[in-house]
Amino acid sequence: MLRLREFGQRVSSTLRRAAASRPVRLLRAPARIVRDVVGVLPALLAGAGVFLVVAGLFNYFTPPVVGDASPTATVTPSPVVFTSVPPVATATPRRSPTVSPSGSAAPSPTSSADWAIATRIAIPALNIDMPIQNAPANEQFPLCDTAEYLTLGKAFAYPGAPQAVYLYAHARVNMFWQLLVNSKVNNGAAMIGMWAEVYTDDNQRHIYEIDQVIRHVPPNTSFADAALAATTDELWLQTSEGHADSSTKLQVVAKPIGVLAASQADAHPKLTGKVCPDAPLCTAPGQGGCRKS
Repeated sequence: MLRLREFGQRVSSTLRRAAASRPVRLLRAPARIVRDVVGVLPALLAGAGVFLVVAGLFNYFTPPVVGDASPTATVTPSPVVFTSVPPVATATPRRSPTVSPSGSAAPSPTSSADWAIATRIAIPALNIDMPIQNAPANEQFPLCDTAEYLTLGKAFAYPGAPQAVYLYAHARVNMFWQLLVNSKVNNGAAMIGMWAEVYTDDNQRHIYEIDQVIRHVPPNTSFADAALAATTDELWLQTSEGHADSSTKLQVVAKPIGVLAASQADAHPKLTGKVCPDAPLCTAPGQGGCRKS
């Protein structure tokens, strides 16, 4: 009987201990889960951070979408300064054809008098920007602070016309100095592809691309033969390679690539041409390379 009682006490004690320890074991499973989750959390946060950084890089390297993709969308070009520039995507006509009373289009103008005259020359990559004007009567020495157009029987100053536009200016600072400086480096190779812009008095901006640099042109009567023989629109720029009237000339040639609209103010700059104060005075009638007074 005693042994049976002891056996019952042992069983009861074992059951009490088991009952007392069960909540602990029941709590251990959630604790392990929490511990595991907490242990993984830094890794998850780190992984999320890496994802955000990578996502940011992808966003950074993805080209932005400009404008609307619809057929009617237009993109406004921003101003650009280039040492080499792409051609204008779509070139507008040099001048709209006139329309006869019957409604049929008349042929494009063939006389230079029917075209707008050049008013300003700019080469943004070289910081060249000057007004253009006609040479004074009986000029012996080109003006300073301006470009002038060549007149030999007729004026060569009509961008878009089937002939050359021929402009000349001194090789001085704020004039065509940069043309001369750049021509001396690898025969002016860096200027090939630069934009030259010629504004006209009908508020247009004719864009040309430089494609030739011709050095050491003799100052004889045939210096402009190639330009005078042109039957299509070309731009010729000339400056001297030395100080004397007999110095060789530099010619820079450009081909037309398009026409853009210009504002009234941009196309009609203030004329700044003046007699060069350091030009030598003429001492004999018909003398060149000098100023009369």
